[in-house]
Amino acid sequence: MFEGIYVAIPTPFKNGKVDTEALKNHIEFLIENGVDGIVPCGTTGESATLSYEEHEEVIALTIEQARGRVKVIAGTGSNSTSEAIRLTKFAEEVKADGALLITPYYNKPNQEGLYRHFKAVAEAVSIPIVLYNVPGRTGVNMLPETVARLSEIDNIVAIKEATGSTNVATEIINLCGDKMEVLSGDDLTFFPLLSVGAKGVISVTANVIPEKMVEMYKSFTSGDFKRASETHREIYPLTKVLFIDTNPIPVKTALAMMGRMEKEFRLPLCPTTPEKEAVIEKTLKEFGVL
Repeated sequence: MFEGIYVAIPTPFKNGKVDTEALKNHIEFLIENGVDGIVPCGTTGESATLSYEEHEEVIALTIEQARGRVKVIAGTGSNSTSEAIRLTKFAEEVKADGALLITPYYNKPNQEGLYRHFKAVAEAVSIPIVLYNVPGRTGVNMLPETVARLSEIDNIVAIKEATGSTNVATEIINLCGDKMEVLSGDDLTFFPLLSVGAKGVISVTANVIPEKMVEMYKSFTSGDFKRASETHREIYPLTKVLFIDTNPIPVKTALAMMGRMEKEFRLPLCPTTPEKEAVIEKTLKEFGVL
């Protein structure tokens, strides 16, 4: 259902508001470069600081701009189950292709709490749901056994796995089989995860070099593993730089340098240091995107 290159897009801001023109232009740039899908209002989209109205605006605008040319997986997760249900219902109403739900952050539910949270959301809607496990960001890790329990629910169809571990991805695939698609949530380990059976990626790097991410994926799926490996190693230095500060600070800084959006963040996020900006600029020039 969800295979290939999906892009976790930043939310462009201008003078404190969502920059709708920059958002539409960035979506067009990604579609023109062959991506398979767009993911608005995830962590990269600074979803934690968007109002309900802004969250809905960004999701609806992304779907409208995509016009069915690529799939849209709307970020609708929350540390409040009722809030996650509200946002996921909206995504369903505006005909998103799927909803991405992060594990509840800060309140650190146990495995049974995680199961009940996602089950409650899934039962409230019919839209396909993509789980999102990123313990380094949320402070809670959803175990493969819990993912396997959730895979028995019909509309829970995939997981964005961002532990960066091929072992975890392998366990999920072994436990769930074809009931659960694994998407890499960590650009640095996208290629290794493909090798153990992942179906694609929800990528930050693809905001900057979508064509290269598409090239690597197509090389792999066509059986040209040597070329895919070469492209992975080529991309690797840029991907590392795009995570030298808290995501999405580096990628939004890079896109600002490329003229794609303003370098504007919502507190508590703020611009990176001049030293790190210089590293980002140098790397972008080396990759020929500046």
